[in-house]
Amino acid sequence: MDITKNYYEKLAATVTRNLNKRQIEGYYVPTAKEAVEKALSFLPEHALVSFGGSMTLAETGMLDALKSHSGIQLLDRGAAKSPEEIQDIYRRSFSADAYFMSSNAITADGELINIDGNGNRVAALIFGPKQVIILAGMNKIVHSAKEAVSRVRNAATPPNCIRLSKQTPCAETGTCSDCLAPDCICNQIVITRRSGAKGRIKVLLIGENYGF
Repeated sequence: MDITKNYYEKLAATVTRNLNKRQIEGYYVPTAKEAVEKALSFLPEHALVSFGGSMTLAETGMLDALKSHSGIQLLDRGAAKSPEEIQDIYRRSFSADAYFMSSNAITADGELINIDGNGNRVAALIFGPKQVIILAGMNKIVHSAKEAVSRVRNAATPPNCIRLSKQTPCAETGTCSDCLAPDCICNQIVITRRSGAKGRIKVLLIGENYGF
């Protein structure tokens, strides 16, 4: 028996049940390949699609699948030629049929916790796109919102700051100092405890570890 796989299945059953209580659709998929296939099945024909910055989307192949999908219109800020184009994509994303992202942490009780720099990602999670599709590895599951914030600040933000070449204390020390540095990417802390629109947010829990 694969103990880790069995554990993830049992934990995911608890988390998805609690997500559903909060009007968030929860699903468990054993592999990234299955997660990508499931996520694509949610897209209507000719959908306008956007996404937030995420290592998980890149590592699972979700971004590659979206970029090669001929049946959708993808708003890709990576292809933008100017800061103005990027800002335009941020705003157009609010009208998307689907917005893809990961979550920095998810509690066993079904709350989503996200810390953001610009705020475009958490803003789209809260309002705008017709549906939000979240891919998250089981390594993102924590027991409480307090633990989630600690996890994001100390396990996710430092490597992200290093990846983005940010001049922050955590990029130098590897641990959060609750800074107010100009390059700080912990500007918004958002706890999503329930979706006001039933099923608008869909969470695909993957039985593998992805992202920070």
